[in-house]
Amino acid sequence: MGYSFTLGDVAYLRSGAGKAALAAVSALPLTDRIAAVAAVRRLVGEEHAAAVLETVLLRRKAVAKLSTEDWLFTADALQQASAAPVARHRAGRLAGLDVHDVTCSVGADLVEIAKVARCALGSDVDPVRLEMARHNGLTAGVAFGLARADALRPVSRSGVVVADPARRDSAGRRAWKPADFAPPLDGLVEAYPGRPLAVKCAPGLDFALTPWADEVELVSLDGQVRESCLWRGLGTGVTRRASVLHSDGTQWTVTDAEPDDLPTREPGEWIVDPDGAVVRAGLVRHYAARHGLWQLDERIAYLTGDTPPPGVRAFRVLEHGPYSEKALKAVLKRHDVGRLEILVRGLDVDPDALRRRLKPRGEAEASVVLTRIGRAPVAFVCRAERVT
Repeated sequence: MGYSFTLGDVAYLRSGAGKAALAAVSALPLTDRIAAVAAVRRLVGEEHAAAVLETVLLRRKAVAKLSTEDWLFTADALQQASAAPVARHRAGRLAGLDVHDVTCSVGADLVEIAKVARCALGSDVDPVRLEMARHNGLTAGVAFGLARADALRPVSRSGVVVADPARRDSAGRRAWKPADFAPPLDGLVEAYPGRPLAVKCAPGLDFALTPWADEVELVSLDGQVRESCLWRGLGTGVTRRASVLHSDGTQWTVTDAEPDDLPTREPGEWIVDPDGAVVRAGLVRHYAARHGLWQLDERIAYLTGDTPPPGVRAFRVLEHGPYSEKALKAVLKRHDVGRLEILVRGLDVDPDALRRRLKPRGEAEASVVLTRIGRAPVAFVCRAERVT
């Protein structure tokens, strides 16, 4: 649990004195918590020390996630906020529309929405977070309306409804059932009949529990699956989408509207491990068909082919054959492998335990892909390469 900010704290932090205090404390290392508290109390006084210290620490955490240095947060709000590239991507799908973010919190999504929407409104039940959102919008130089309101009690009549229900309880435990979200997912849907919806959720949600969603989108950033978004009423014509984003601004998308016919062939020259968003969205075959790849096994997400897609880290096959520890150890010795990466799908193998048993001692580096084709366990000894 982080510090519990008050409206008075927010007013102080936005004042000239508060900004000066934040600047002074930002110059401190703050590596020792006890020493940091004492130093901040000396600098800004007892009354505002906790709010200033918490804000500086949260801003340091936020830089990598939101690329901003001057915003105000609560700890919970920062934890749940989408990374800036993810929020920007979702906002891009709402460009030119009227949008109401009904759980706007401190405005991480709302700021990105306001940059591209025709009209943007944010609401939240927490007055402290609303004041933080007001500050963050001004800092970002964007305009949007704000209202204090319960997400289940609509204060707008039209436009797309965006929501990011809280998925942790007061003790910090993760909630997996949509009924345990705050607000509950079904309650959100019922509160806005006929309205287009975009609801951010965890990527591990059982999407069978959300039959109202026209489209399920899985989003990854720099190789890590960050979240899912449930869309309704925007007429995209697809039911599943994987959006793969990178911090350098590049991105691509694959959907179930694309073909998924694949050839049946022997393993090719390369192994490709699709991005996690593609796997979780159930679009491995669609991705493979786009790039001329095929599956090693129809139930396994590893793909193979003779030319990997550009921009991915793929595995050039050096040798492959039936998997056994004895045979694999001999192959690694023959290739003088000492530094070893092990990837596993479809087999009950612990990569770390296997590496300890193999005891590779050579000078070369290799990647081993362990999987099965049909019922047979197979080992691919590969060299990982970044494809341009």
